[in-house]
Amino acid sequence: MRANLQHKITFVFVIIFTFILLGTYLYINENLRKQTYRRIKYTLLKEATLVQTILNKHPGRDYFLGSLDEVANQIGQDLSLRVTIIALNGVVLGDSELDSKAVAGVENHFLRPEVQQALSAGTGKSERFSATVGKNMLYIAKTFGMPEVKGIVRLSIPLSEIELVTNRLKKILIFAFLLAFILTLGISFLASNFISKPIQEVAWVARSIAKGDFSKRITASSNDEIGDLAKAFNYMSEQIKAEIEEVTSNKLRLEAVFLSMFEGVMIIDSQGGISLINQTLKDLFHIEKSVNKRPVEVIRNVEIQEIVDRALTLSAGVETREISLLIPEEKILLIHATPVIREQKVDGAVLVFHDITNLRRLEKIRQDFVANVSHELRTPITSIRGYSETLLEGAIDDKNNARDFVKIIFNDSQRLIRLVDDLLDLSRIESGKLKINLKACSIKPIVERAVAALNKQIKEKSITFQIDIPDDVPSVLADETQIVQVLLNLADNANKYNCQNGKVTISAREKGKFVQVNVSDTGIGIPENDLPRVFERFYRVDKGRSRELGGTGLGLSIVKHIVGSHNGEVSVQSIVGKGSIFTFTLPKAETS
Repeated sequence: MRANLQHKITFVFVIIFTFILLGTYLYINENLRKQTYRRIKYTLLKEATLVQTILNKHPGRDYFLGSLDEVANQIGQDLSLRVTIIALNGVVLGDSELDSKAVAGVENHFLRPEVQQALSAGTGKSERFSATVGKNMLYIAKTFGMPEVKGIVRLSIPLSEIELVTNRLKKILIFAFLLAFILTLGISFLASNFISKPIQEVAWVARSIAKGDFSKRITASSNDEIGDLAKAFNYMSEQIKAEIEEVTSNKLRLEAVFLSMFEGVMIIDSQGGISLINQTLKDLFHIEKSVNKRPVEVIRNVEIQEIVDRALTLSAGVETREISLLIPEEKILLIHATPVIREQKVDGAVLVFHDITNLRRLEKIRQDFVANVSHELRTPITSIRGYSETLLEGAIDDKNNARDFVKIIFNDSQRLIRLVDDLLDLSRIESGKLKINLKACSIKPIVERAVAALNKQIKEKSITFQIDIPDDVPSVLADETQIVQVLLNLADNANKYNCQNGKVTISAREKGKFVQVNVSDTGIGIPENDLPRVFERFYRVDKGRSRELGGTGLGLSIVKHIVGSHNGEVSVQSIVGKGSIFTFTLPKAETS
């Protein structure tokens, strides 16, 4: 069982007072016993002196046995003592405890110590066992019969009487000390409660603070050490509260920054185990449990583990490496690892993961774009330059060929203009600078407008264009100008890559929350391997024929971006030699 401070203080007080009371009792008891003995002996001596005086003034000069025995009886009765009158030769003349006959049979007392002392000094004293009465006795003897010594008077009292008086005093003393002990116990309990109460309050407040409750305060107001302790503890509580609030605030800010970082962050301890990972990195690698595990156990990539091991051996600086992962799609990560130095020792490492997949993809797109644009520009520019030089060298005077050369230069310049226009359109769309004015509009007039714009090209190839759009097709939410461009690109491709006297059908149907538009042709079709890439920039299925027909390779890419900006989707189905079907969707306009 746990003993609290109050019980301990009470116990200490009780032990101290017990030893004090016990020592006091032993001291007083011994002194009372001695004092009682001295007092009784002194009283006995005075009474013996009084008896001596009485006997010295006795009117008779001739003493006889019977009268002295009566005198002894009378004095013994008056004093409540045993009185013995002894002749100078030791014969017992009277005894208050014995009758006359018994007195006659008492042995001679001449050799008794007290009698011998009285005969030699006038007064005798002795403590011994009395064979006559069978008790331990205290004897006081005095001579009498002045001026002529006639005998010895002896007073005695049983020592048991002294013990009886002493025991009575001892009982009184024990009772008094028992009462003092009880009072001491009560006072000790109250005093210990008074002393320990502030300390108990300190303990209670300390437990509250340990649980995070800093509102409690110690109310001790005494002007002593406990009061000083209470003030110091209250001040300490306020300081701890302020420090914890600051630490908590800093921790929350750090956690907010850490968790909201776009880059993945991994913190490694001094043993090489993961101590913390932010949510970005968990999402990137699909990590669930990682604490106290090595990076290779969580990410399963040897290169990352090598970076960690390298960082833990560095004394300064940063370890940087770019790695490629398949998780499950390909990712390119730039990793920076730096050691955590504490007290001039490496206490862990911090790794920051930058996902540069899009950056590298955009870089590759840029490189491909520059290469494709350079290639696309080189052909017409080379053609224009070549024919221009030919004309300048004298062909301009050859009227038969000069016109053809100028026509070629004109066509190539038109091709350059279309290429530049498509590049500008694509740039505006991808950069988000192209403004789209969405409004409810009917799809059929838009289709008719696009087909009318291609009327000349359609007639040149004798292509039959059919528009299959019922009147009940809902209106769409779209930018009419942009959708016309989408239909122009799709219809122009259907016309270019169609067979002579072929057919193109443009249809529209309601499909859920969208209107689906199909542009189908009976042309040459697209090989299955090329279908996933037809919407890429500058991608051509038949590069030679495409250039021959004046295509820039950007039309379908523009279609994809415009449809995407309308929250729609575009797709293609094709069979080589039978034709293709390009499909895109537009959201229906809300009807009130």
